[in-house]
Amino acid sequence: MHIQLGKWGVVVATTAALLAGSVAPAVAAGRSTLQTGVDDLHALGITGVQGLTRVDDRTVRARAGAVPLNGYFRMGSNTKTFTAVVVLQLAGEGRLSLDDTVERWLPGAVAGNGNDGRRITVRQLLQHTSGLFNYTNDLAGLASYEAFRAHRFDHYDPADLVAIAMKHPPTFAPGTSWDYSNTNFILAGMVIERVTGRPWDAEVRDRILRPLGLRHTSSPGDRPTLPRPHARGYHQWEPGGPLTDTTEFNTSVAGAAGNLVTTPADLSRFWQALQRGELLRPRQMADLHRTVLAETFQDYIPGARYGLGIMFVPNRCGGYWSHGGDMPGMSTANGVSPDGTRVAVLALSTQLADPQPAQAVQKRTLRLIDDALCG
Repeated sequence: MHIQLGKWGVVVATTAALLAGSVAPAVAAGRSTLQTGVDDLHALGITGVQGLTRVDDRTVRARAGAVPLNGYFRMGSNTKTFTAVVVLQLAGEGRLSLDDTVERWLPGAVAGNGNDGRRITVRQLLQHTSGLFNYTNDLAGLASYEAFRAHRFDHYDPADLVAIAMKHPPTFAPGTSWDYSNTNFILAGMVIERVTGRPWDAEVRDRILRPLGLRHTSSPGDRPTLPRPHARGYHQWEPGGPLTDTTEFNTSVAGAAGNLVTTPADLSRFWQALQRGELLRPRQMADLHRTVLAETFQDYIPGARYGLGIMFVPNRCGGYWSHGGDMPGMSTANGVSPDGTRVAVLALSTQLADPQPAQAVQKRTLRLIDDALCG
């Protein structure tokens, strides 16, 4: 907890002294909860776990295994929330409408095999209700360790990734169901560039990262390495298989759907700023939080609902907002209370394929976030 001593320094210092007896046990309890949680995840087979929780501006950090404290990691699909915020800011400025069709901004990009950009809106991209095939399900470089090794330094343009999706028919008619598809946010990034004339990550930098002082969050472009310090990432490609090092990886394959790099401190700052209304106007905040049932997530996150690049997860104290993320060998989990006063961020440096340990990791992660947010 940081205490600012100004002209009222004596009053603040005195108040701090009076509160010390109640604050210290709360901080100690939070530290114990977080440390126990990351230790448990490490024991389940995650080579390195780092976590951060913040409750009423009191910050607690913990780590377990081979990982630095507040080290860099690939946030994966948590990038989608940043992309969605930029699109919503542009909507708030009147530069686009969420009800614009994809065809209006990207003529001919979504076509063939039953795909039709004239029937899909920007809102449906951000909400995963477009029905577009998820291109990562047909990506050779993610099929095996051998394929990963062969393709890990490949560069992908967004249009290349959309073209992979267009080889497949849609999963459902636009607006009739829900299913997670990275293709949606590749297209959202392309819309940002068409509207602004600048790459999506430049808009993220100038609209989010710089205003919030997130100096340790960036888009790496084609750079396959992480800034230091960082943990190494390890991926298990099939049940019973070995862990393989996937630390070096060109994340242009994820683009606006998942290529940002960050730290726990930066990511927690972003989530709190978002929920406190520092990034969006009220109307756009309402759009962000207008959810539908995340139909294909119900087996492992019962009751989960998806807004625009953000997910609502019910829990024992009501629920929280979140967006997880996975990249080969790394994953992130997080949660922030609706008012932004409580936040938890976890970064894991291992992806497991064995079903039982993987499910145990997921359950323990969700419980740790619940404990941090519910107290």
